[in-house]
Amino acid sequence: MKLKILRTDATHKDFIELVKLLDTDLAKTDGEEHSFYSQFNKVDKIKHVVLVYEEEKALGCGAIRAYADGVVEVKRMYVLPAYRGKGVATKILFELEGWAAELFYTTCILETGKRQPDAIHLYQKNGYQLIPNYGQYAGVENSLCFEKKL
Repeated sequence: MKLKILRTDATHKDFIELVKLLDTDLAKTDGEEHSFYSQFNKVDKIKHVVLVYEEEKALGCGAIRAYADGVVEVKRMYVLPAYRGKGVATKILFELEGWAAELFYTTCILETGKRQPDAIHLYQKNGYQLIPNYGQYAGVENSLCFEKKL
């Protein structure tokens, strides 16, 4: 697979389409808790988006947004089901981390659900360490939070 990376923002049409698919998937996974989580996943303030393409087809996306001094939060990670397990998500994550470092962030944090074993595996194999749930996820039983120093 010859992949191309595009850095853009949350207004890009391919990002908007992939996020719709992501939200549909998460609604199934999260069940009754989906509305709680979705309030923290608005994309209108996201300025740093990565899209991965094979030829002209957008295969996946991810984003970062400022969280605190020196800390950026990884958001909206998604890869089309047919392309999972092929390194696309890792490529997105590495590009986001590189971009965060260029912007002088020193730490990436993120939240994922306990019901998302593939996501948990992705973050752990790429050096993310489990941390106490932060911010709005503190005390949320089905959330897991991770951190990686850049």
